[in-house]
Amino acid sequence: MHTRRFVGLRCGLAVTALLATGALLALSGCDGAPEGDTRAKPQGASSVVAPGRPGEPARTLSAEEAREEAPGDKPNSADFAYTEMMVVHHGQALVMTDLVPARASSEGVKQLALRIAAAQKPEIGAMRAWETRNGADERPKTPHDHASMAGMATPQQLAALKAAEGKAFDKLFLELMITHHRGALTMAGEVLSDGNDVTIEEMATELVAQQTTEINRMARMLRSG
Repeated sequence: MHTRRFVGLRCGLAVTALLATGALLALSGCDGAPEGDTRAKPQGASSVVAPGRPGEPARTLSAEEAREEAPGDKPNSADFAYTEMMVVHHGQALVMTDLVPARASSEGVKQLALRIAAAQKPEIGAMRAWETRNGADERPKTPHDHASMAGMATPQQLAALKAAEGKAFDKLFLELMITHHRGALTMAGEVLSDGNDVTIEEMATELVAQQTTEINRMARMLRSG
């Protein structure tokens, strides 16, 4: 009997403690902000969890902050650098494809060059149009050593390509263009990581898919010789 009373007493105390804790929690929530947080959030305010970049934690943003940081709203320096450099990069690819009709012996190489030119000419136009829409002419130009961009052929390599003919041309063209495409993939990966504009993201994503396919095709052509 004494044991039962003792257990009952303990249960009663536990229930009382729980009720008291609930009351304290309810009272502490009345000020609209947790202890130690001096910023009172307006009633009905919402927050958004924004994923961090690779290696960085996620952040909790207010709805207003999320709108300010929304992708595509404000192009950043990485977006502008990408278009500025990629226009030059594509330009060199067109110089190389222009040599194909008079020097290549492989019909496959000729068709490949046509596809590359047909894709990259409109891409240059799209990037220049994007720059115009986003006021690139009003921004200070970032100095770039275009010759050192990833995948760019050197003047000596271009001279060797211009001097080659037949199968020798086909082989050198494929080797240089594979390197050139891989450089473009590197640049696209950088803007996909660091850029902020949704249009540039779409351009870079499409470039990765297209040029990865072309690299694989050119590698098969080299192996088949």
